Amino acid sequence: MRENLRESTGTPKRSSRRVAYSDRYIPSRSGTDIHANFTLLNENRKSDGTVDEERRSKSSDSDASYSFLLKSELFGDSQGQASPHRTSKPLSDRSSWKHEQSTSGNVFKFQSETVASPAVESQKAMLRVQTPVQRAKRKISKVPYKVLCAPDLQNDFYLNLVDWSSTNALAVGLEDGVYLWSACTSKVTKIQDSHTFLNDIASVGWSPRGKELAVGITNGDVLIYDAATLKLVRRLGGHASRVGCVAWNSSLLSSGSRDGNILNRDLRCQEDYVSKLSGHEQEICGLKWSPHENELASGGNDNKLLVWDTNKTTPCFEFNQHIAAVKAITWSPHQRGLLASGGGTADRTIRFWNTLKGNQINCIQAGSQVCNLAWSANVNELVSTHGYSQNQIIVWRYPKLSKVVMLTGHTTRVLYLSVSPSGESIVTGAGDETLRFWNIFPGVSSGVSSYENPSLLSPNRLSIR
Repeated sequence: MRENLRESTGTPKRSSRRVAYSDRYIPSRSGTDIHANFTLLNENRKSDGTVDEERRSKSSDSDASYSFLLKSELFGDSQGQASPHRTSKPLSDRSSWKHEQSTSGNVFKFQSETVASPAVESQKAMLRVQTPVQRAKRKISKVPYKVLCAPDLQNDFYLNLVDWSSTNALAVGLEDGVYLWSACTSKVTKIQDSHTFLNDIASVGWSPRGKELAVGITNGDVLIYDAATLKLVRRLGGHASRVGCVAWNSSLLSSGSRDGNILNRDLRCQEDYVSKLSGHEQEICGLKWSPHENELASGGNDNKLLVWDTNKTTPCFEFNQHIAAVKAITWSPHQRGLLASGGGTADRTIRFWNTLKGNQINCIQAGSQVCNLAWSANVNELVSTHGYSQNQIIVWRYPKLSKVVMLTGHTTRVLYLSVSPSGESIVTGAGDETLRFWNIFPGVSSGVSSYENPSLLSPNRLSIR
């Protein structure tokens, strides 16, 4: 009796199996009946107290589907394949899968193949739908936001009398001298110099940093003025006739003349010019350096467009497709070796060239004399100014070459064009003795024109003198 009592009341022996503990507590709910613990049992009973098996079955299926979807979201799509109670079905027959509540102990398994549940795939498909980006529509006013009177601005196709500097100063060559207009203060200053005379000014051009101003005159000389003191610092000769165009790069100043020659000048040297380029037979009326400053494009009254290399005195390419004078020249700042040129009254075309291969890329009919071209640095668009008969200004989208907008307002051909340092505005000049300021390109950061104050878009006629 005592032995039996001792055996029944004695302390049970500890199991020799050691339990491994970790520093993290991971609860296991594999043996828990979530349906029994968290569902109101009365919902599954009829009024007479019996269990409604149909309702209980539907509730169980719903709970199993929710549990399966929850595990798929928490532990990944592979959990959808981890349930041991799922009936074996082909992978292609996903619509007939039946999700049951899993009683598996370990849900973290390496799967040889990952299969996503229909609900998860449906959500991913919804995320893959790309909503089109709504860009703010660009508004270009067809009215200039400022108009300046420029008395006696010459109506000569072969001259270049307007240039906008990087310091926001506009230089204009009028009949009685060179005038500077500040876009910041609207102050007008005339360069007082006894070296220039009436009807002498043929071209103006700012240096890249806006510290020097080059003025070409009719006797073949080029005058260099200091922008801060407005004093003449150097007089350069070499041409036999008027200098109708000048072009700067970081180290050289190039000038084109009616004598058909181009002179490259280095202001650091004592000589008037360091190299002479001869290739045109008539007056040179267009001259532009490429953005990389390794190529120089020149257009002349001989209908030729020449491309020069900085290290050679003979042209790399000679294009003869234009049938009129080539004054309008511009380089693309977005694509290396892309050059655009426009022809005069008999030509009326804008042609695009690849100066890396030496071939023509495209050609469009402009409908009238092309006086100027300028490529925007902010967007891949260019602007052209025209002569008879509409005297219009057109913004082109490249490479589609579709018209963005056409502006009118000048009563004579638009001979002069220059772009502001911000790249948003342009100034145009014509023989109607007016300078008109237009806001046509978007800003660099915003992508949309920042000049949207309607009160500033009304014409304000001021005098540059």
